[in-house]
Amino acid sequence: MTEILRDIGVIARALDSIANIEFKEYDLTRGQYLYLVRIVENPGIIQEKMAEMIKVDRTTAARAVKKLEGNGFIEKMPDLENKKIKKLYPTKKGKETATIILKENSYSNKVALKGFSKEESETISFLLERVRKNVETDWDAVKKGHKRQY
Repeated sequence: MTEILRDIGVIARALDSIANIEFKEYDLTRGQYLYLVRIVENPGIIQEKMAEMIKVDRTTAARAVKKLEGNGFIEKMPDLENKKIKKLYPTKKGKETATIILKENSYSNKVALKGFSKEESETISFLLERVRKNVETDWDAVKKGHKRQY
């Protein structure tokens, strides 16, 4: 059986390490850039939905959101109908920084797909989306307390 998950893991860790180094000058560390971009893309998102989108637990998301808020990248605002619900919005600083992050993401995609034809790039994207959906099914089940059968 092909060990694609090992390669995917190496790719993900390498890019995450690069991003953590490059984004340090913006006071973004430990993957906070992922959260910031999702908030910019989805203004008004609630923390729980964002955690689900990124596939992390609530505590991890809460720590990242707290740091982003403390560093002025985002702000929490109460929902107009239910004051207990806090929605997340990017600040001007957050939007400006997200623009830089998206440029880095675009560059990293170009580097990763260097030498691939357009058709190959589309194929790998399609296949990785299928892999992601397969893994998400297990993630959802495990998060709901189910055990996977090995």
